[in-house]
Amino acid sequence: MRHTVDYFFAPQSPWTYLGHERFAALVRETGATVRVLPMDLGKIFPLSGGLPLPKRAPQRQAYRLLELRRFSEALGVPLNPEPRFFPVAGDPAARLITAVAMHDGADAAMKLTGAVTAAVWAQERDIADTGTLAALLAECGLDAARLGQSEQSDVQVRYDEQTQAAIDASVFGAPSYVIEGELFWGQDRLDFVARKLRT
Repeated sequence: MRHTVDYFFAPQSPWTYLGHERFAALVRETGATVRVLPMDLGKIFPLSGGLPLPKRAPQRQAYRLLELRRFSEALGVPLNPEPRFFPVAGDPAARLITAVAMHDGADAAMKLTGAVTAAVWAQERDIADTGTLAALLAECGLDAARLGQSEQSDVQVRYDEQTQAAIDASVFGAPSYVIEGELFWGQDRLDFVARKLRT
């Protein structure tokens, strides 16, 4: 059976970065269809009880850094737990990925998502900067016009719809994978995603 995965994520999330390439490989292996759906966590957290990182308790912030190091080492994925450009606004990159998904399809959007997340967590680049986003488009071999298109109202409408779809699916964090209505939260749940996709 060929499954469809609704892939909800925030491009500034380190957990999205840590899971993205493994998820992409799993999709290729299983032939699953992916809907690439960046979402606005700033609209989801107030509804789900989540807190922005600076507002979390000190012990939670410290443990997050520990876990980022653990997963980076265990997965062999290079990551700076405290990169130069973080916290960073994710909306510009999310809209750009949305524009690419609309015009170029899921494969192109998946490629750009990988590049954007690596830019934050492995390359010390500012994904809220238009120059950085333009460079990432070029590095992915994508049309430079997508940057201007990402600022148009139809893309913002789609981005808002994706965020609402995440809310409707009871998503509360990034990344989340929804398969036939079943929610899997976090890159550390990809083993369960794999089981679902292989059935």
